[in-house]
Formats: sequence, structure tokens, C-alpha cells
Amino acid sequence: MKIFTALYDKALIWSRHRRAPSILAGVSFAESVIFPIPVDVMLAPMAIAQPSKAYYFAFLTSLFSVLGGIAGYLLGLIAFEPLVLPALEYFGNVGTFETAQQWFNDWGFWVIFLAGFSPIPYKVFTVTAGVMSIAFLPFVIASIIGRSMRFFLVAWLMRWGGPIMEKHLRQHLDTIGWVIVALAVIVYLLIR
Repeated sequence: MKIFTALYDKALIWSRHRRAPSILAGVSFAESVIFPIPVDVMLAPMAIAQPSKAYYFAFLTSLFSVLGGIAGYLLGLIAFEPLVLPALEYFGNVGTFETAQQWFNDWGFWVIFLAGFSPIPYKVFTVTAGVMSIAFLPFVIASIIGRSMRFFLVAWLMRWGGPIMEKHLRQHLDTIGWVIVALAVIVYLLIR
């Protein structure tokens, strides 16, 4: 099944659109609060399609991702009971939230850095940080470092690899996509 290749081809077309940077900024913001799909899916094709702008796209993604993280923090801080808790209960994710709280208790600052850099859902930790009233400045600093490292790494890899990277990525995209889906399911089940 070549679902990821078809999506990648569509993403490449969209990445050349004149409004692509604005869409990237919006998706970056939303992904840090509620959007379920990692923004890398849009950043990588944009960096491949326009390698001279790869670092600009990484900066834009990092900036709006951190701003979205701040929105998630504020959401958790001021609207947990009326908005977030009912949503968690509705989707059966209260256990995920409780696990995130435990991780904050165990590792503090480093959880935000890890969630910002890794495929762990950053949005879960932005909202949880607000609920737990984690110190705001360390939260922002960890978010800036983790998100920037991740997105600049993606941009650098796409720019460095260029057409060769695109060829190999395209050949193995569906395998990579299904492996990522499987890992996400495993992480979800472990957190839950």
C-alpha cells in the first residue's frame, strides 16, 4: 500500500505553493496544541523542494511550534477542567495525562526537552506543563532548544542529502511511514 508515497507527492506540490510558509506556520502552531500529525511531514518536503530556504523553514517551524507550546501551556493552566479534562475523558486519554504528570514529577525540565525533540507527542506535555504550573521560563527554554534541534536537524538532513536524499526517501517512504505508525502505536500503548 503506497499511502505515504501519495501523501508525500501531494506534500511536495503543496510545499511549492506561495502560501506554503504560512500553512507551515499554522500547522506548526496547531501541532503543538491539538493537531495529531507531526509537522515534519510538511517541513521535510519543503526543505527538499527549496533547499536554499530549508533553514528559514526550520526557523519558522520552531518559532510557531514554541508559540503553540505556549498556547498549550496556557490551555492547561487556565482551561484544564472546563476544556481539557472533558476531552481527555471523551477520548479515553486520562491515563496518558497521568503518565505525563508522573514523567514531570520524575524528570522535570528534561521531559519538555525530550518531548520537543523526539516523536513523543509534544502537545501532551505542553498542556500537562500548564496544568502542573511548571516554571514558565524553563518550559519555554526547553521548548526552544528541543524543537529547534529537531527541526533544524530535519532541514539540514534534507538540504545536505538533496536529490539523493529525496530519491532514497521516496523509495523507502512507505516502509518508514509504517514503521513510524507502529512506533507511535507502541509509545501510545506504553504511555497509556
